[in-house]
Amino acid sequence: MMAAPYFAAFYVTRAFLPAMLERGSGYIVNINSPAAFMPWPGATGYTAARFAMRGLSASLRLDLRGTGVQLLDMVLGKVASGYFEHNPHTEERLPTITRLIPTLTTEQVAAHIVRGIEGNRRKIVAPFTLRLVLAMQAVAPPVVDWMMWRTGARRARRS
Repeated sequence: MMAAPYFAAFYVTRAFLPAMLERGSGYIVNINSPAAFMPWPGATGYTAARFAMRGLSASLRLDLRGTGVQLLDMVLGKVASGYFEHNPHTEERLPTITRLIPTLTTEQVAAHIVRGIEGNRRKIVAPFTLRLVLAMQAVAPPVVDWMMWRTGARRARRS
């Protein structure tokens, strides 16, 4: 679970960052998941990788301050891509409450990235309904934790 996304982002950044620093400009775009802020049952490995991505972005942003290299942290809901067909049994493990958050197209994601870079944004959370849920997580974590637990996948119980 750590190989992608965390180690991939780490090694790609390590490969390209020296040239960006030498040039004094560049953009790092890290794509993350709501799991970095609100875990759900049955996704421990995925959540740990996403929390690592969150830490990587936060640390890099501070390290890059004043260098001309910017970091855009993207937190996206479900995206209509090949992810779920290449990762069997993951979609059914999403909490059922996530059905209230519209699925993004890859074109919408690309547009958000372009707007984020052009607007020199630090973070983009999309779609809007996900922003509402993350705002609720910030002010009432026990409520969102309960919703994730209540609507998330259940591990088989031992008799």
